[in-house]
Amino acid sequence: MLSFSNSWQVLGPFQIGTREATWGADPLEYVGGFRSLQYDPDATFRSSIPTNGTAKWNITNAVQTSSSQSSANASLSISYSDVDWDFLKTIYGWAASQYQAWARGELIVSGNKTQRILLNTDAVLEYWVDGLHYYGGDFYTYRKAPPVLHLTPGSHKIDLRLVRDTRAFGGILEPTIDVVIDVQQVSGTLELAKSGILMSDVVDGKLATPFGSIYLRNSGEEDIEVIDIHSSGTESAWPLQRPDSDHQLLVARRSLVEHKNGMSVMIVGGQTRPVAFNVSLASHNASSVSYTVTYKILDSTHHSTLQVTQELNHVSIFQPHKITFFHPGGMLSYAMLQPPAKNVTCHTGQSKLPVLLDLHGAGVEADDPELTGALDSVRDLCAWVLFPTGVTLWSGDDWHNWGLADVEAAIGAIPAWIQNVGWSGLGVDTNRWIVSGHSNGGQGAWFALTHHPDSVLAAAPVSGYASIQKYVPYELWQPADPRRTAVISASLNSYRHEMLMANARGIPIQQQHGGIDDNVPTYHSRLLAQQLYLAGTNSNYNEVPEKNHWWDGIMATPSLVDFYHEQTRNQESLPRKLHEFTIVVGDPGDMGSKSGVRVTHLEDPGQYGRVNVKGHDIKTSNVQGLEFDLDVWRDSADGSYELSVTVDGQELQFSQPDKVPSITAFAVDGTWAFGPFEVGAAIPQRRGRQLGSMTAILRTNGPFIIQHTGAGNMSHVALQISRNLHQYFQADTIIVSPASHDIPSNTTGNVITLVVCSGVKGSLPTFPVQVSKNGVSIRDYKGRNQQYNKEATGAAFLQPLDGERLELVLWGANEEGLQQAARLVPMLTGVGQPDFVVLGESAKWKGVEGVLAMGFFDSAWEVTASSVLS
Repeated sequence: MLSFSNSWQVLGPFQIGTREATWGADPLEYVGGFRSLQYDPDATFRSSIPTNGTAKWNITNAVQTSSSQSSANASLSISYSDVDWDFLKTIYGWAASQYQAWARGELIVSGNKTQRILLNTDAVLEYWVDGLHYYGGDFYTYRKAPPVLHLTPGSHKIDLRLVRDTRAFGGILEPTIDVVIDVQQVSGTLELAKSGILMSDVVDGKLATPFGSIYLRNSGEEDIEVIDIHSSGTESAWPLQRPDSDHQLLVARRSLVEHKNGMSVMIVGGQTRPVAFNVSLASHNASSVSYTVTYKILDSTHHSTLQVTQELNHVSIFQPHKITFFHPGGMLSYAMLQPPAKNVTCHTGQSKLPVLLDLHGAGVEADDPELTGALDSVRDLCAWVLFPTGVTLWSGDDWHNWGLADVEAAIGAIPAWIQNVGWSGLGVDTNRWIVSGHSNGGQGAWFALTHHPDSVLAAAPVSGYASIQKYVPYELWQPADPRRTAVISASLNSYRHEMLMANARGIPIQQQHGGIDDNVPTYHSRLLAQQLYLAGTNSNYNEVPEKNHWWDGIMATPSLVDFYHEQTRNQESLPRKLHEFTIVVGDPGDMGSKSGVRVTHLEDPGQYGRVNVKGHDIKTSNVQGLEFDLDVWRDSADGSYELSVTVDGQELQFSQPDKVPSITAFAVDGTWAFGPFEVGAAIPQRRGRQLGSMTAILRTNGPFIIQHTGAGNMSHVALQISRNLHQYFQADTIIVSPASHDIPSNTTGNVITLVVCSGVKGSLPTFPVQVSKNGVSIRDYKGRNQQYNKEATGAAFLQPLDGERLELVLWGANEEGLQQAARLVPMLTGVGQPDFVVLGESAKWKGVEGVLAMGFFDSAWEVTASSVLS
């Protein structure tokens, strides 16, 4: 029997800022943490928001509890009447409805045997179970990768950190914190983390795409090896034998590990992993498919099996239907695709049509009929309509680098779909996008058009917010030195669309927003319309009176329908050859080209870079590298490349053979020259997928590899990181320790390395950040070494690997310090992690002000002047 206590001890409320919890910022850590406190109704704690500036304990009964032999749950609703929320919101806006508190309850396990259970923590970010710390939780109630607990009979203490986040809980609602704690008994071996198979729909008797994926959880304590997946009476469906392309095969195989007996997947105890395989139909009218997974305990000889079945969805090829494809992270994803209508009438000679993207809002599944049916009234468009997922309900990272990579992969899967189903209709131009989306998807449309302007034919952002910082202001963080908050802000430069409107010049834009929207205030669209105008460009803006955030027909209003029809027939050539334009860049790793010019490097990644182009005269600010698309910059008179450009007053002469598609220019000490630039053999130049802040680790090309020494509590931290990456990005991870094996030679993903009180194996000796048993050493931009010894508790920093890969090093002076550093692995958007961070003990309660050092690396992997080293 499993049951939760009905009575919970609650302590709060305390101040918290937008997405600040990642940095700690828990005032109770100043007194040893909530876990060290005992209930005392007479105790008071200083707090900035309740009456008399004091927070107290109280007893709160669960709204609802349920118990059974194999499951239990408790619902909590926390509120505070001793805070004048309305007045605070008149001063600080929605930021004032955010706060934190703690709650303590018990989980009782009856009987006389140890129980293996899953712990779901809906809307909870951080908690402790019997003194063991868990960070990540399930803030968006995904329930994809809960931890597996092995609990003995008796009472088990659960401490929950409750954080009210306006983006997750809403801005206009009562400022309550509503959470659910749920436990379910599990088998203690390999099981399905999610029922069924992620696979495509069947269109006119044929699978739209031949790839499927299942989600497997090892709920036992011993590592498990998956060795085969097959359908009854057929050959093995795995590893993949029939990829769409060599690239698809390569990506698929990156989730596999070489073993003596061939390819297999390792799933450590408590881990959840996606596993992809070939899917085929027994007949055109099959109603379901069934597969058998064969697995064994590592190093054993006994084989066990697991069955998985999926009902098939048969649809017409002209209806929106599910297709599957591989995300660069190595796992299978899906999108909903609607090909052009059978009798669509387009321009004569228009053999390839653009892709119309409809990006969903937060919490919406891409196969939701309300989403896919939103364009039913415009089935006659000259376009391929695509509803991407961004991998998750919240698009992983708000349609930024992880989510947009999914969009690009979905677009890239359309030609393979055409070949697979034998499509004979109009073709697709995968380099011409019409980007639309609602709410968070509207924000995603802004991201796409400001970061990939040469691919965007037109854009229609609907009810989208300008930036996370404008949606819920970053007020009420713990006080911090402005130098430190500037680093946090700079880490989010690429997502502040109100600063990037110059990039939209030349792109037709149709904005739309409900006039009484109480979810995403209409101010966002009005602001961006104004910024477009001030940047020398413009948009059509339709504010619909008396309409809220969503209504039936929102994506097919008359102005949008006219815009869709006009732009799908738009024959304008891409990239556009603009005579005069500006590029603003926050992160070159996110940024594509505009009018054939792409910024490859910034002098200081902690500041915006700007390029102003007028004819062949180019002026830059904080820009170190440029790339020119020679097809765009070809002399229009004779088609040659024999022409010059002037960059910052220096004339550069183009002279390239026709077969070279692009040419780069680099500035060294202010002098520009064409040609590659190398910073030296010891540390190669930072480039491509390595650029950006710590979120660059998400640009993995294959599953993440998490490696650790196996000492102490490291396996718990590694498993926690693996769970978080799967929970929030649906990512795949390979966990490696000496107890298992070295990093497989065939893996190409980014690496996360855990170390405690030691250096990093294979670390570059000249790298500016070094860790050891003595602490952390950083060489600043003037070549001076700053040593952080006993005061440094943890550190997180990027360093280069071969092939544009990255390693994220998480170092702790002890196991608790490692836990502190592990919080910084990118998970929630808007946190703002720079390239390197050194944490002090006081970061637990001071947040960012308790950081000893933080900042950025330049193109030579040197610490920049905008970094903070105290």
